[in-house]
Amino acid sequence: MEQVFSYIINLGASVMMPILFTVIGLCIGMKFGKAIKSGLFVGVGFIGLNVVTKLLTDNFTSPLEGISELYDLALSVFDMGWPAAAAVAYNTAVGALIIPILLGVNFLLLFTKCTRTVNIDLWNYWHFAFIGAVAYFVMDKSLAWGYFAAIVCYVVTLVMADLTADKFQQHYDLPGISIPQPFCQSFTPFAVLINKALDMIPGFSKLDVDAEGLKKKFGVLGEPLVLGVIVGALIGIAAQLDVKKVLVLGVTMGAVMELIPRITSLFIDGLKPIAEKTQEVVKQKFSGKKVYIGMSPALVIGHPTTLVCSVILIPVILVIAVALPGNQFLPLASLAGMFYIFPLVLPYTKGNVVKTLIIGLVALMIGLYFVTDMAPAFTQAAHEVYEATKNDAAKIPAGFEAGALDFASSLFGWVIYKCVSSLEYVGMGLLSGVAVVMLFINRRRIVADEKVNQ
Repeated sequence: MEQVFSYIINLGASVMMPILFTVIGLCIGMKFGKAIKSGLFVGVGFIGLNVVTKLLTDNFTSPLEGISELYDLALSVFDMGWPAAAAVAYNTAVGALIIPILLGVNFLLLFTKCTRTVNIDLWNYWHFAFIGAVAYFVMDKSLAWGYFAAIVCYVVTLVMADLTADKFQQHYDLPGISIPQPFCQSFTPFAVLINKALDMIPGFSKLDVDAEGLKKKFGVLGEPLVLGVIVGALIGIAAQLDVKKVLVLGVTMGAVMELIPRITSLFIDGLKPIAEKTQEVVKQKFSGKKVYIGMSPALVIGHPTTLVCSVILIPVILVIAVALPGNQFLPLASLAGMFYIFPLVLPYTKGNVVKTLIIGLVALMIGLYFVTDMAPAFTQAAHEVYEATKNDAAKIPAGFEAGALDFASSLFGWVIYKCVSSLEYVGMGLLSGVAVVMLFINRRRIVADEKVNQ
């Protein structure tokens, strides 16, 4: 079973997705040539993104660990990265059936008009399995609690995907697409509330600078490519590397900044024809109805504002993590996940670099406390999985607890964890109530919209 889900995680995006999207294209009436071309573009995009992410982690993990040792920055919660969280997610009884169970929930909600999103972001189902696995272990290996936590997280994420779909589609020009990924969706409340608060500050509107405006204001220094080179080189200098290695780090970070938007354009080239054809078919056969294709946020992480904010926050969050009172988590291996904070923030800030940076910083600072608080449960789950499977991804270094920026730092994950572990049945009631109310509100929106369109 471990090998099966390892295959899904590691090869699903690059191998299974071309097949899946080709089949989807054929089912909605696309010609075979166009369907297979769309599927291959998506597969090539994921392979390219995996290569670029590996380039970032392989080159920067060692210097960042060196900085931690040089300046005695080590904290008690070790950054295990997303592979450890995914290993915990899929190597439990909860993870074994998470994909078919959640797909069943998705189609039930679709048929009952409680959602418009069909979540085919299969490789990110591990986020739901992860919170389910944590609940499973903290509640004495209870499958009922594990599946409850995973399903609640899934339901909330589907509704959020619907609620944010219009703004997402307008901002990125991606009709028919929504983002049912809980890590990204958990930053939407921060985006809405902080964006409104910033708008209330007199004179703040003068700081309305997007990525293009940044280039005009700072010239070549405002380019993501150049910012990447500068930040990469500064990390090398802080790690006390020689000149050659400093230059290599600078060029590597610059390459990542330049390659990501080029690679993500492949996703859009593959998905746009399928999304447009889907909307065409739905309009013809189901008057007034909409269906969203739930996709990975990898589609849009190449946006210039996302790149600029991510590369600035990487060194900033390292300093803040050490200075933040009560925090015990130093993000190192998880820093490649920084790009995924912003896909659903930008539609609310309209690409404003200053607003996006502030929202990202606040959300990350709070997220560090989430990781620290969840560390004992993550550690218990990782130990159990390692003892059962000997999977090195789940092996925690001696003297540390386990943590990861990916989903363990998210609002959704932490709230569900606290309700389950601290409030038990009261927490179950609260979470159930929230999920039901969100479904009710979403269904009313969908039904009202269909009546208007008819």
